[in-house]
Amino acid sequence: MTAGLVHRFGDDVSTDHITSGRHRFLAKDIAALAAHCLEDLDPDFVRRVQPGDFVVGGRNFGCGSSREYAPRVLQALGVQAVVARSFARIFFRNAINIGFPAVEADTDGIAAGDRLRLDLAGGTIENLTRGTTVACRPYPAVMLAILRDGGLVAHLKKHGTYRLG
Repeated sequence: MTAGLVHRFGDDVSTDHITSGRHRFLAKDIAALAAHCLEDLDPDFVRRVQPGDFVVGGRNFGCGSSREYAPRVLQALGVQAVVARSFARIFFRNAINIGFPAVEADTDGIAAGDRLRLDLAGGTIENLTRGTTVACRPYPAVMLAILRDGGLVAHLKKHGTYRLG
């Protein structure tokens, strides 16, 4: 993956923070919904985020309701991955299902504005700003294949079943 800038958030970032319920009427228009992504935590996030950037959080990222479009709006903005200490189970599954990496790692040494490079297959996150490398929780081969294929539906269309590649 390419290097990207970090947009840092704390613990317990909920799906309502990512995509507020007050904008649920936009759910069928992901681009319109994405225009409000994370606005309650950082009103300027959408104006600053660039394709290839990272969202970095603390513990329990994506908690709250299932909101399947929460990882989809991050993906629509061009965020290449969310890196967090831990994820709410439903957010993690929704992210993988659409082909969007949600990576568990120790995020204590990652700050807003740092530049990261993620190696999913190798299980490392290189912090180019600080000159450090952090191990991330490795994905099983089937999950890497699902991500490579663009999500679960695309993977099943391509292979007709769960396959490693």
